[in-house]
Amino acid sequence: MLIVMEYTKFEKARIVGARALQLAFGAPPLIKVPTGVSSPLDLAELEFNDDAIPIVVVRPHAK
Repeated sequence: MLIVMEYTKFEKARIVGARALQLAFGAPPLIKVPTGVSSPLDLAELEFNDDAIPIVVVRPHAK
């Protein structure tokens, strides 16, 4: 069973920002880098849109 998560804009910003920082410090890209993409932030956004970033968001359960 595949669970698709809907992220808030804050979660997305945190995930993309964390991944961009990893890329800026030399982490290998998780997707094929398209021609013309040189910014870690742009590449992190592309990885996010391709669901390639292995970061999990844990939300507390409401009572």
